[in-house]
Amino acid sequence: MGRDPARPREPAAGPLFVSAIVPCHNAAGTLRDCLGALRNQTRVPDEVIVVDDASADDSAAIAAEFGCEVIRLERNRGPSGARNTGIAAARGEVLFFVDSDVALRPDAVANALELMESGPDIDIVHGTYDPEPLRGRSITERYLVLREAFWRHRHAGPANVVVFAVAAVRCGVFERFGPLDERLRDCEDVEYSARMGGRAAIVIAESVAGSHDAGSSLPKALRTQWKRSTPLSALRPRGVRLERINRMRSLAATAAALASLPVAVLAPQALLVTAAALAFALASDADLLRYAARHIGPARTVPFAAVHLCFMAVLVCGIAAGPLMRRGSRPAASHTPTTRNEPYATH
Repeated sequence: MGRDPARPREPAAGPLFVSAIVPCHNAAGTLRDCLGALRNQTRVPDEVIVVDDASADDSAAIAAEFGCEVIRLERNRGPSGARNTGIAAARGEVLFFVDSDVALRPDAVANALELMESGPDIDIVHGTYDPEPLRGRSITERYLVLREAFWRHRHAGPANVVVFAVAAVRCGVFERFGPLDERLRDCEDVEYSARMGGRAAIVIAESVAGSHDAGSSLPKALRTQWKRSTPLSALRPRGVRLERINRMRSLAATAAALASLPVAVLAPQALLVTAAALAFALASDADLLRYAARHIGPARTVPFAAVHLCFMAVLVCGIAAGPLMRRGSRPAASHTPTTRNEPYATH
């Protein structure tokens, strides 16, 4: 990892030494919430490292106000590069990753450490999101947060996948499996989970949670969904099943609905097939819709379902287009870099 030998890991004796790592890019709008929540933990991290990924705003100055160790990157390297930089600088036995648009609950760090200390074989405690967004209340923002919270809720317990937005990771994981792939600007979590291939003990814990600022309009969120969909077909692990956000039968029904649309141009009655396929897709995700109804009410679940179908359609198209886009192009390094004037898209 290129770690500075003058900054060794803390010894294992006594309480676990915790390094919080916050990668950020143009995160001035949410960084105070994030760092304030870290400061107010019942178990405050022993060090907080903010990696400013060539921001054009006041992110680095805000981090300095909170007394964090601030590492400024001269060029934008993306979330993987920022996290790798934080890993190399950290001294902790446990690296607590939290994205700059997440404000942890006060007991999040303590709960993660309690799990690790009571289960020394646990390598990673994968956290979750609160169902209520940190800030925005649009239907798109609620959808993004509720979808992320729900799939973690559905898979709570032992798992094979990790998302680094809220995750406590023993430093030995990176010594075993290497750094994050900096060629990937999207789906780096999926690639790392596939690389670990079930050889790391991961627990998804609802007691380790934070509020997330999805902060996105529907067009922007769908563009992000497209970017994250196209690499997925190339990141399938062998010999292990990763927990999925979306159910396969829902994806298949959405694909059938999309495939019926060209036929409907010549035979309008094919729209009945489209409608039936979409209804089946929603029925396949009935538990997600019930989860949404509990948090936002039945009336708002109707537009929530419409947004969900839009995301599913983009996901199916992205997965189908991925192999074609990769054919004749460079591998993962060809992914579009993070836009320099926008924060990381972490939903």
